Amino acid sequence: MGRAMAPTLSKLLRTAATTAKQPSLNALRAACARSVSTESYSDTTTISVETNLPFTTHQCEPPSRIVETNPAELMKFYADMFTMRRMEIAADSLYKSKLIRGFCHLYDGQEAVSIGMEAALTRKDSIITAYRDHCLFYGRGGTLLEVFAELMGRKDGCSHGKGGSMHFYKKENGFYGGHGIVGAQVPLGCGLAFAQKYSKAEAVTFALYGDGAANQGQLFEALNISALWNLPAVLVCENNHYGMGTAEWRAAKSPAYYKRGDYAPGLKILEMDTYRYHGHSMSDPGSTYRTRDEISGVRQERDPIERVRKLVLAHNIATAAELKDIEKEAKKEVDDAIALAKESPVPDPSELFAHVYVKGFGTEAFGADRKELKGVLP
Repeated sequence: MGRAMAPTLSKLLRTAATTAKQPSLNALRAACARSVSTESYSDTTTISVETNLPFTTHQCEPPSRIVETNPAELMKFYADMFTMRRMEIAADSLYKSKLIRGFCHLYDGQEAVSIGMEAALTRKDSIITAYRDHCLFYGRGGTLLEVFAELMGRKDGCSHGKGGSMHFYKKENGFYGGHGIVGAQVPLGCGLAFAQKYSKAEAVTFALYGDGAANQGQLFEALNISALWNLPAVLVCENNHYGMGTAEWRAAKSPAYYKRGDYAPGLKILEMDTYRYHGHSMSDPGSTYRTRDEISGVRQERDPIERVRKLVLAHNIATAAELKDIEKEAKKEVDDAIALAKESPVPDPSELFAHVYVKGFGTEAFGADRKELKGVLP
């Protein structure tokens, strides 16, 4: 199998260590944008794979269990998911070291949701999600530097260090956050879909929410208007089976979320049966409402990275040693991105007033009494 490897950040830093010439900060940032996931695997021979479980559908025909893929795609899946997993594990350590503050919700265990969607979408399509957004941002083309700089509140972050863990954003790649209010992103997603229909764009919006948000009133309002106006919106329930610490069966009379289209015929709903290894957030140990045996059982039987690993080995696409090399490179890329993010400056205090109002309108800021002009915002 042919494989062309792009220059990586770790290689650039190793070169700098053995020469007198040091790379510029811009060169380091550019290299950081090229992660292990950008390696090009050239073998596109078709491989037919049968899914482990059948698809469960409601009022529509199920797709075939025989899925076509190729070595290039499988290797990219493996590299991307392993990088995501390592990224989240590193975020856990940074949080415990108090380099990440505030809320932090990790995605390890759910990586296949992002990877699977990206395999079917284009960058013309839009994704909007809740606060468990790091890997979805990375899957949309975000860089490791943007991830860790944002997590640590630094200027090179995807939201310039002002959003933090819950508010990642990359409009140019069709990623619209990153939202902290449970379920609030779904009506916004329907707004994105309305804009796509209004402008006659050949694109779709995927509005993601968790099983914990599935019973929010605003979600039903958005569900209704999407069906009523026939918007190009797909509602995606990432069902990891626990809304914070509440099991789905304790929160929903009908936890078959993919059947919610019955309320508004014609609505498109995808339910992703997934699982998170960490607790709801970094303040949740994740072991008080489920057993350790349950978590380890999912790791052994359903882990998405391990599933792809077995496929790669079974089809002789790569050896165990080659996969280990990819893992080592991913770990190095993550470590190098963290080092670079730590060097990134914190935002200037003036940034507090930026990205609040549309530029060029000369918006005036007054005091509480509306008499004293405090300043004119850019």
